[in-house]
Amino acid sequence: MSRAAKTTLISTIALCGLTVVGVHYLQQSERVTMHAGVLRDEERTRIKRERQEDFEMQAALREELLKGQKVRETSSEGDHRLVGEGGK
Repeated sequence: MSRAAKTTLISTIALCGLTVVGVHYLQQSERVTMHAGVLRDEERTRIKRERQEDFEMQAALREELLKGQKVRETSSEGDHRLVGEGGK
C-alpha cells in the first residue's frame, strides 16, 4: 500500500471511531435530559395532586362550617355575608 492509501485508511478509521463516540455521547446526554423531564413531570403531578387535596379539604371544611350558619346573597355576585347569632 502506498503512503497516501495508508494515511487515508487511518484517517477514515479515526473519523468513524470519533463519530461513534460522539453519537454515543449525544445519546447518553439526551437520555439524561429526557429522564430529568420525567422527574419534573412527576413532581408537577405530585404538587397538583396535593393542591387538589387541599382544595377539597378546604371545601369540605367550608361546607361543614356553613351548615350551622345562615348565608344570604347580596346584590354583588359572589359576595356572601354571614348572618348568625348576634350578626349585624
